[in-house]
Amino acid sequence: MDDIFVGRLMSSPVTTVSADTPAERAAELMLDAGISSVVVTDDEGGLVGILTSTDFVAIAAADESTETLSVADYMTTDVVTTTANEPIEGVADLLIEHGIHHVPVVDDTEGVVGMLTTTDLTAYLSGIEDPTPARASK
Repeated sequence: MDDIFVGRLMSSPVTTVSADTPAERAAELMLDAGISSVVVTDDEGGLVGILTSTDFVAIAAADESTETLSVADYMTTDVVTTTANEPIEGVADLLIEHGIHHVPVVDDTEGVVGMLTTTDLTAYLSGIEDPTPARASK
């Protein structure tokens, strides 16, 4: 696995929202696209957070209405990221270490360029998916 890099397995493009997007709208976007996360960006496209399906479990557990909440109310702001040139083994270690399922892939000049998920890794390891760039976001 040392010779397979994040850029070959990541999903791209990434669905993004702003921090002031209503949480209900973010949930609709995720359902419509069949994805389990959205990346939260600022006006310049810079990464400010991530909102995942797990965050919606917290909303449900708190018995909160998504009509009154924005993405900023539940997004994670201390986001673990990686680069396209990182070996997938190192990113798999990050996922386990941090107990997460999504890692935005960033580039110094382009910002967020992709997403690597546990689903991407599982599909590759199971032989279902070949490592190919620019697949639809998972």
